[in-house]
Amino acid sequence: MSESTKDTSRREFLKDTGRLAAATAVAAGIAPRMYAGENNTIQVALIGCGGRGSGAAENAVKVKRGPVKLVAMADVFPGRLDNSYRQLQGRIGDRMDVPKDRQFVGFDSYKKAMDCLKPGDIAIFASPPAFRWVHFQYALGKNLNVFMEKPITVDGPTSKRMLQQAEEASAKNLKVGVGLMSRHSRALQELVKRVRDGAIGEIILQRGYRMHGPIGFFSSLPKPAGTSDLLYQVQQFHSFLWASGGNYSDFYIHIIDHLGWMKGSWPVKAHALGGRHYRQSPEGVTYVDQNFDTYAVEYTYADGTKFSFDGRCINGCNDIYSSYLHGSKGIAVASKSGDCGQPSSIHRGQDPTRESVVWESRIPRDQQDPYQNEWNDLVDAIRDNKPYNELKYGVEASLVTSMGRMAAHTGQEITFEQMLNCEHEMAPGLDKLTADSPAPLVADAAGRYPIPQPGIVKNREY
Repeated sequence: MSESTKDTSRREFLKDTGRLAAATAVAAGIAPRMYAGENNTIQVALIGCGGRGSGAAENAVKVKRGPVKLVAMADVFPGRLDNSYRQLQGRIGDRMDVPKDRQFVGFDSYKKAMDCLKPGDIAIFASPPAFRWVHFQYALGKNLNVFMEKPITVDGPTSKRMLQQAEEASAKNLKVGVGLMSRHSRALQELVKRVRDGAIGEIILQRGYRMHGPIGFFSSLPKPAGTSDLLYQVQQFHSFLWASGGNYSDFYIHIIDHLGWMKGSWPVKAHALGGRHYRQSPEGVTYVDQNFDTYAVEYTYADGTKFSFDGRCINGCNDIYSSYLHGSKGIAVASKSGDCGQPSSIHRGQDPTRESVVWESRIPRDQQDPYQNEWNDLVDAIRDNKPYNELKYGVEASLVTSMGRMAAHTGQEITFEQMLNCEHEMAPGLDKLTADSPAPLVADAAGRYPIPQPGIVKNREY
């Protein structure tokens, strides 16, 4: 099958899911106007009370067009919820009302938190990505608007499921925000306009880098006594592919997303390499996570343009965390430092120096925070009842990220079609999960979990 035929197949699949969901919605008459209640206050429930979830809750209540109030919180871990509650009390205490009877713990806590909302309110999903489709399925039934953190999916089956859910949300006129905040960086928005107007000519190469020391739950030691495999894997979610897509999906998706956005299309295939290098703690204990320490991925677009991405989590090396577009007329710096670090700039030639600058973004102070911008944009859409659904591109960005990850983990060239249609659902049945359920991964006698074996295991990642 040719690359153009594969790309057409992908587009037809996405169109078909849209037609099916929209037709079903129209037949059932389920396209109500979704807006805040008569008192004009939008209520918010936070599901997943880690650092990013707490940050999203704070952004939610600080939108320009309030009032917005946090009224419920949920997490699997009581300590995490308590810590988030204390921190938020100190920062937004006047804009939260979450008494003990609206603080919920456990694998079913997401339902109880959303039950505190009315149609048109907002649920924040900031738990590990594996649970996105489960939580969103419940939100759809409650007619809730949603903000969900990235990544959205980690495998093919859940990507298909959530593409269908995206169409159902649009048919219901629900608003869905996705935590790919680069799309709400005013600097990157300005750069996109200039790139598409031909400021750097034809894009001939893209480069992205995220290389620094280990952060988050990148690496994990053997499970300590007194906790279950399931709880340990959920707690250390960056370490396990089923829970988060590992560090590749969780750490690298932003640059992959915004360079695809700049190009105006998604890569159609990827080949890659990667490896595990220093896999022992300073005390000599072997780490048991599934991550590689290094990744080098070459993505290819339908027109043959290449996008090179390098990732590394090793201390003591040269740190690089930025993204670039090379064009026939010059070079653009998309993110100067970080996922979408300002300023973005355009330069003469192919060397981005101060002397070669021909344009540099200048963004007003009140619009410089992309995390706040994405919330202002979501609430604007709710207040004005404008169509607003970022889920489709959020799923596609997650799928393209998984495509590069799978290429590294299998040692094979992986196409968009292969990733979408890969039958390996890493954690089936999460909608029925309880604290007594078996974990999606089983450790061996030494406490080690399955790791990718490129060239040996070729049709799945472990």
